[in-house]
Amino acid sequence: AAAAAAAASVSGLLRAVAQERGAPVYRGGPSIEDVVREELRPLLKEWLDLNLPPLVERLVRAEIERVVGRAIGG
Repeated sequence: AAAAAAAASVSGLLRAVAQERGAPVYRGGPSIEDVVREELRPLLKEWLDLNLPPLVERLVRAEIERVVGRAIGG
């Protein structure tokens, strides 16, 4: 799903660039890094919203178990 979303985002970026080819190039405009960052931001947010809570929960649980195990066994 993430790969499909990334591919769709890149396709959208390529379409936007193709449409703007006729536009004049000027200094001070957005860099390719700026454009890519803006395109990736919603994908990254979606991935983090989906995956970060269970990841944090798993890591916190493991750390609590490690500390409690040290307190009991140590």
